[in-house]
Amino acid sequence: MGDTHGVERRVVMVVHHLAGATRLADVAHLVDEDRRVQVAYAVPPSSAYAKGAHDYLADAGLLEMPWSQAVETPWDLVVSAGDGMLERLSGPVMTLSHGVGPNGYVTRRDGPGLPAPRAVPGFGTQALTMYGRVIASAIVMAHEDHRRVLAASCPEALPAAVIAGDPCFDRILASRAYRTAYRNALGASPAHKVVVVSSHHESGSLMSRYPEILQSLAETLPAEHYRVVLVLHPLIWTAHGKAQVRSWFSRSISAGVALLPPEEGWRAALVAADVCLADRSSVVCYGAALGVPTLLAPFEPDDVLPGSVFARLAEVAPVLDPAVPLVGQLDDARRTWSPADAAMVRAHLTSAPGGAAREIRRTMYRLLQLTEPEVEPVTRPVPLPHPFGPVAR
Repeated sequence: MGDTHGVERRVVMVVHHLAGATRLADVAHLVDEDRRVQVAYAVPPSSAYAKGAHDYLADAGLLEMPWSQAVETPWDLVVSAGDGMLERLSGPVMTLSHGVGPNGYVTRRDGPGLPAPRAVPGFGTQALTMYGRVIASAIVMAHEDHRRVLAASCPEALPAAVIAGDPCFDRILASRAYRTAYRNALGASPAHKVVVVSSHHESGSLMSRYPEILQSLAETLPAEHYRVVLVLHPLIWTAHGKAQVRSWFSRSISAGVALLPPEEGWRAALVAADVCLADRSSVVCYGAALGVPTLLAPFEPDDVLPGSVFARLAEVAPVLDPAVPLVGQLDDARRTWSPADAAMVRAHLTSAPGGAAREIRRTMYRLLQLTEPEVEPVTRPVPLPHPFGPVAR
């Protein structure tokens, strides 16, 4: 890399997929505004969702280095919101979660082998160690409870744990003053109730199990009183392509549903929301912690990690009954939800609300062996949402 400004340290952000890219965007500014630091990005060839990462970096105008060059370059810091091939890079590694942290177990695949215990994604020995060593020098976590999960899954990694809070949730908190602006951007008037519908990816997701539920909402909720907003997991878009996803939901969009792009918009939608219908995901946990009344899609209890933030949410949130009219269930969810429910979920989501930027920057500069800037780090509100319009035919 060229050196125009007397760069003293070099950082590589490792982007495994689009979901990881958006989380790294929450923390990159903590170092990339420092003229002593050069930040580059690299996509490992280990992920089936790598195309989404490449596209994101190109669209954002970020400096992407070929993986073959990245593995030959000495780095002062490696930052990632995913796992896989990090041991190939030279330099201290800092990892973050690209969601709310441990909530469940890896999916057990069909096959001839006997069933075995399922690991917690990102917390098992296979993810955290290689060649007899812990890969990361700092494992950034949102909550003290995550240390307990790490102790059970890979105790050798405990000394690397950093309890910093959640930078994504902190940005949501910092955005609350813009609720009206977000609602306006979503086409919601003060008279509208904003209903956020969120689906994870793969076979157990809301859209996979109940593919007609969105159209049912669009047709049964009066347009003069409700604005339905659809949030799909980024990996859905990467797996199928934006044009295909928009085509699949074109009928709902024409009926008034606001479909948000995968890169950004969902957090603003949660700030704007009056109620949320979602499956087991980070989105629903963030919304509930913010105070959004929640209706959960049916889920398999055996897939939920005991004591996790989703497990706590499931203790207080009602579960969708597909045989009962949706309007009444959404209204009941709003009526029965309480500030105490939100406070309970929030208490299990982050141990340091509002403090993630400060602690994460401190950790990054410690690993860089560089003095921190004197100015306080900024937690930025999220941008306005920009829903897709109807598909042109």
